[in-house]
Amino acid sequence: MAMVYKQRYGHIELMMREPHELQAALRQNLLKSAAKTEWGKKYHFEELPSADAFAQRLPVQDYEAFKPDIERMMNGEKNILWHGQTQWFSKSSGTTSDKSKYIPITKENLRDCHIKGTWDTMTMMYHQNPNSQCFRDKTVLMGGSHYAYESFPQSRIGDVSAIMIEHMPSIARPFFTPDFETALMPNFEEKLNRLVELLPKERLVMLGGVPTWTVVLFNKILEHTGKNNLLEIWPDLEAYVHGGVSFLPYREQFKRFIPREDFIYQEIYNASEGFFAIQNDSKEEGMLLLVDNGVYYEFVPFEDWDTEFPRTIGLADVEKGKHYAIVITTNSGLWRYMPGDTVMFTSTMPYKIKVTGRTKQFVNAFGEEVMVSNTDKALEETCKLLNVEVAEYTVAPIYFDGKGKGGHEWLIEFDRQPADIEQFKNVLDQSLQRVNSDYEAKRHKNLALNRLCARILPRGTFHHWLRSKGKFGGQNKVPRLANHRQYVDDILLFMGQ
Repeated sequence: MAMVYKQRYGHIELMMREPHELQAALRQNLLKSAAKTEWGKKYHFEELPSADAFAQRLPVQDYEAFKPDIERMMNGEKNILWHGQTQWFSKSSGTTSDKSKYIPITKENLRDCHIKGTWDTMTMMYHQNPNSQCFRDKTVLMGGSHYAYESFPQSRIGDVSAIMIEHMPSIARPFFTPDFETALMPNFEEKLNRLVELLPKERLVMLGGVPTWTVVLFNKILEHTGKNNLLEIWPDLEAYVHGGVSFLPYREQFKRFIPREDFIYQEIYNASEGFFAIQNDSKEEGMLLLVDNGVYYEFVPFEDWDTEFPRTIGLADVEKGKHYAIVITTNSGLWRYMPGDTVMFTSTMPYKIKVTGRTKQFVNAFGEEVMVSNTDKALEETCKLLNVEVAEYTVAPIYFDGKGKGGHEWLIEFDRQPADIEQFKNVLDQSLQRVNSDYEAKRHKNLALNRLCARILPRGTFHHWLRSKGKFGGQNKVPRLANHRQYVDDILLFMGQ
């Protein structure tokens, strides 16, 4: 395996050296591959020689623009967004919306984006940790499930994690646990109970999954075994590959679960739409953007997020430290698609990003422009200072009522509560001011915003709420921020009920 990873790292070095050349070639290959599809003919893909021509011909679009054609693809129609017939579709529900998105997973997208990204992840891990023993024993992945589409059973729908498990390369299968039947069980609670019984009997070296649900599994296993930490069960455990949500709020919990100083944390950015980035230096915050992975990138500056015709810029024009909404064109037939993720570049040589939130997950009711990355960072600093552990949280604005100033309301579920909640609120508010100058300006002398308020929720509240929405397990996540009170008010109503 060492030789395989060494060869693959050579291509990663090429991505770092020649990102613009690779992106230009990729864009043209995507257009050529889809030239004879309905979309290729509609937008005359054969007449788009440059990035400017491409951007002028095709509008930036969200899921609603693709939905009718994706539904046709799910019903077996061919050559619509991508050539041939597509069998697999990833179900992505975002946060707690009742609407589900179905993202086509073509053969090329599965092979040359998702699975290739997984190989690149392990290549990067071995490059940084050449003595790693991750292929000595077993790896457990917290995946989802898939099922036949009711109106056209030849099409399959599922979490992207389940689709990747189903198509796992044969070379990796001996190192994977649990068995596929368990891994793909549709009932998440039944799957958790089965994992709790099975995993303590295995020799695990690596874990992978969304932190939200991995923590649930850890707690159940420790309760079941009576052990104090996971190293008492799996002494050779050495790495955790994580993505889906920011790891900052979970870092202290994981240190308690896995008290090993040299434990490896590898962050990835793998969404239903594609495998976008991998952490290539454990000492740095950003992830290396994968520019030759079946995805062509453009970016919408913050001020254009809510415009009808958003302005985009290419990779060559991005700047460090600014928030962008990501726009993608992929080998699954998504053309200038805006999935709703926001990123910030931490480096432009090579191109490295960190995920800062969602275009719909921020609080800017008073001009404070607070992003998820801000609240995650402020919370991490506060927890370290006060020896507190937060399990989940969400934030919403408190609007002007004509009698006073506005503010922010936090609903927080603790694993280890603060001794003094008022002190916690003060420290958290001060930390948020340090990481966000706009919030600091609005808080100055309480001119526009009062100090944040926080409500402590009973343990398990967020998970019970997600379950009530049919969103328990898998890729479902608690919405961190919203510029409205829908989630916060709904949770408070749920608690009252």
